Amino acid sequence: MKKILLALTAVAAMTGSASAADLAARPYAKAPMPAPVANWTGFYVFGGGGGGLSNADQSVVDTGTGTPLTITQRQGGSGWFGTVGAGYDWQFSGTWVAGVFADGQFGSIRATIQDPTLGITGNQKLETSWAAGVRLGWLVAPNVLSYVNGGYSGAHFGQTNFTTLGGTPVGVHLSSYDRHGWFVGGGVENSLNIFGITSPGWFMKTEYRSAFYNAKTQDELFDVSNLPVGNSIRANSWNQTISTSLVYRFNWTGPVVAKY
Repeated sequence: MKKILLALTAVAAMTGSASAADLAARPYAKAPMPAPVANWTGFYVFGGGGGGLSNADQSVVDTGTGTPLTITQRQGGSGWFGTVGAGYDWQFSGTWVAGVFADGQFGSIRATIQDPTLGITGNQKLETSWAAGVRLGWLVAPNVLSYVNGGYSGAHFGQTNFTTLGGTPVGVHLSSYDRHGWFVGGGVENSLNIFGITSPGWFMKTEYRSAFYNAKTQDELFDVSNLPVGNSIRANSWNQTISTSLVYRFNWTGPVVAKY
């Protein structure tokens, strides 16, 4: 009997030890890490440059009566520009960002101006422009914003000096002038914290913009007397640009991930 009791006691002790060992070996489950968050609310400034295309629907009219002398034809050109600006964004509903901004452009985007009735041609240069508008974006990732924008725009076009088709000056010009209109566009803005480089607050954005300016009639003038030649050019203007800018956000605080 004693031998049976000793055997049962030994088996019970071994079973308890095995159970305790199993409990000690249970792996530790780490709590899941929270998703990255970022704060896009705040002021920012930017500067950059790019290229553009200019198109205009032009016709020649009689200066005195406004009678059309030619059919309307589209002329175009291209060039470059620089840009600077500033804005303010508000982040809401987690992944949506809305903001206001203003910027200015300077450079040389040229388009052809022609008067086929006199056989003369010239270049119209968009020298400066400005824009003020709003944008609405969605966060593709915590540090990547895709957005659309739109608003009001103004532009200054420099003096156009006419030549013959062979390039000889004819002593006729169009004076410089301003135009106003509106624009729409969109782009992507992303943090420069990439490839292991830490640059808090620094971003890069690439943007397409299409600006439309109202039609305007300009008198052709003699260079010496500044008197009307008798013909006028009536044209609107449509400018498309693509730019890349470096952006600095003053209160950038994300994305932030909790550490354990």
